[in-house]
Formats: sequence, structure tokens, C-alpha cells
Amino acid sequence: MRLEPLYRATFTTPESWHAQLRGEHGVEEQGFLIAEGRTEGRVTGRLRASNFPRRRADGAQTPDFRGVIEADDGAVILFSWHGFGRAGSTGARELIGSLTHLSDDERYAWLNAAMCAVEGEVRPHPGGGFSVVVDVLEMVWAPLADS
Repeated sequence: MRLEPLYRATFTTPESWHAQLRGEHGVEEQGFLIAEGRTEGRVTGRLRASNFPRRRADGAQTPDFRGVIEADDGAVILFSWHGFGRAGSTGARELIGSLTHLSDDERYAWLNAAMCAVEGEVRPHPGGGFSVVVDVLEMVWAPLADS
């Protein structure tokens, strides 16, 4: 398998809500966030999504996104992203995951069968808040090497 760059998504979450549960093993948090941003690359357009992330007692976060890309050429592309977030060595939160798309536009029908990898980070802003930057890469099948 090889990874082919598909697009970069950059977004913020201007609205969010959270609930914390305290128990004998620590604190867990469930959130609901609205994401707004853009994608640039083979898919370029406006991104809108919701995220229902869970932050575990150990600090790891499990993003659970559902959203839409309104492509600049008028196409509508739905997506689903699941992943894992963890504290990084640089202070930024590291993100990894998998993403699938769905579109009824013939120009993007190839995305319906594409499995994608996600890598990125949460970048804190000096005055508060943050932005998220993720690269979405198409996983391209390749024959297994003979051993």
C-alpha cells in the first residue's frame, strides 16, 4: 500500500459543549463541536462538520466526525472520520485516523471506494482557542511482496 495526498483540511470549532463525568478511575469528558473550515488539494471547498469526541481518563481523545465538503465546483461530498488524539512532544495535540467519503457527483464517485488515512495536529492560538490542520491521504492498494 502507498499513501497519496488527497487534500489538507484546516478548520476551527467556533461552537462547542462538554460534559465531564468523574469516577473512581478519573475524569472522562464527552463533547459536541461544530467545525468550520476549508479543504485544499484534489478536493477543494468549504468544510462543515460536527464532532462528538470523547476524552478518556488517560487524556487520549477519540474524534468522531461527520461532515460535508461543499466543493468549489458545486459537488457535495459527505465524510466520516474516526481517530485518535494524543499529547505530542511539541505541545500540539497529534491526530491520526481513518476517513471515508460519499458523493453522488460523478466527478467524485471514485471517493466512494477510497479508504483514507488522516494525520494532523491541533494548533493552539496564542490568545486562546485553536485550529486543526489535517492531511487526508488516499490509501492505494498495492500487491503484497513475496517473501
